[in-house]
Amino acid sequence: MMSQTGEVSKTSIKEILLAKGSHVYTIDPDATLQDVVEELVQHNIGALVVCHRDPDRGEKILGIITERDILRRRAYSTGPLSEVRVSEVMSRNLITAQPDDTVAHALQLMTIHRVRHLPIVLDGQLVGIISIGDAVKAQLEHLMLENRFMKDYIQG
Repeated sequence: MMSQTGEVSKTSIKEILLAKGSHVYTIDPDATLQDVVEELVQHNIGALVVCHRDPDRGEKILGIITERDILRRRAYSTGPLSEVRVSEVMSRNLITAQPDDTVAHALQLMTIHRVRHLPIVLDGQLVGIISIGDAVKAQLEHLMLENRFMKDYIQG
């Protein structure tokens, strides 16, 4: 997007969510790792946000479970995935961002914390999730647009 001064604005996470949608696949902490695998495969995704659903208080975010978490568990345990609860394996130290944060900030968070999925939270409510692929794509599109504006400026 171009500002009134002609400068290309920084892409926000909100813009990514508008383009890709804000639906987030979630799972209950009492579900099994087999349930997680089935959900990940069915939706072709790499992570599920772990939430406790309370009819009175709404949804409470507890953590995230990723493909890596399952692989790590499998490396140290040979028991069936159907006998392991999500709550035993999920990452509880959830790294999150807000919709108005820039994509550059999201990439910085993902790099520093070595995570590939970033839940997006607004006022304590889960409003979306982005992957490192989503962030890189948005950053690339931003750079391509900036490049086009610079070429037009130089040529014109």
